[in-house]
Amino acid sequence: MFLKGFVLLCAATLIGTLHLLLYLFLPAELEAPQQEILIPRGSSFKEVIQILEEGGLLRHPLPFFLYGEFTGRAQRIRAGEYRLSAALSPLEIMARLVEGRVILRKVTIPEGLTVRQIALLLKGQGIIEDEGDFLRLCRDPSFAHSLGVQARGLEGYLFPDTYLFSRGLGAQEVIRAMVANFHRIWRPEFSERAKELGLTDYEVLILASIIEKETSRPEERPLISAVFHNRMRRRMPLQSDPTVIYGLEDFDGNLTRKDLRRPTPYNTYLLVGLPPTPICNPGRDSILAALHPAPVDYLYFVSRNDGTHHFSSTLREHNRAVLRYQKRRLK
Repeated sequence: MFLKGFVLLCAATLIGTLHLLLYLFLPAELEAPQQEILIPRGSSFKEVIQILEEGGLLRHPLPFFLYGEFTGRAQRIRAGEYRLSAALSPLEIMARLVEGRVILRKVTIPEGLTVRQIALLLKGQGIIEDEGDFLRLCRDPSFAHSLGVQARGLEGYLFPDTYLFSRGLGAQEVIRAMVANFHRIWRPEFSERAKELGLTDYEVLILASIIEKETSRPEERPLISAVFHNRMRRRMPLQSDPTVIYGLEDFDGNLTRKDLRRPTPYNTYLLVGLPPTPICNPGRDSILAALHPAPVDYLYFVSRNDGTHHFSSTLREHNRAVLRYQKRRLK
């Protein structure tokens, strides 16, 4: 009797095991369209299963759960956005989640955006979930140092480029990729040239960020650079509007004379020399312009209101250009 019961128990166990294994090989549907499934960062295995079940990708979640737990694959699932179908077997779905075969979306970071603007752009495209976490990391000196950046933060080091990111990617991963890209484009000869100019690498980056904000014309960048280099040599204030704007927390888009008189660490009308940090994240062309100013003696420039600037070597010439081109005066 005991032997018969034991045999029955073994048979039942074997049949149950075979059923569980069978469920792992059978898709929820024979034919089904692909759908995009997002696995958020920090999701537990049970939460992952719930997401898959709600998407109709798992007919029987228990075999999937047991398989993930007993094989250790449950702890190796990677967050991100996946393109999955109910026509895939649970084993195939698990393989894709563990291998991290996420959907990569093309994201372009334009030159001249600030850290805050980049955070909002990434949040808007669903690449990061929390812009606050992104900003906190970018302003954390210890995190910057861990990425090889010896500065108080990462403004200036998030290199503008086109990236392939998955939705729901963590802020750390995105920042690491952008800073690594910066390190790739910063050549040893850049540092050698900076020394020739009497500047540190960081000062070059600060200057490049100002050049980036002052003009979008490639041909003007070396000229803008020359103006600032000439002013720094003469210990003249840079008098750059974009630096003033960066230092204003409540800037409404209208720069006034009162703003130019407001004391902040970024007011280059009141202070001589460069501001304490970059004011945006410059591209390679602006970095090269900061390192290689045009061989001219210009000390001033003013907007022609068509995207270009008029450059002058003397204050008298500059004042005439201001009268000519600047119809709308600061209030």
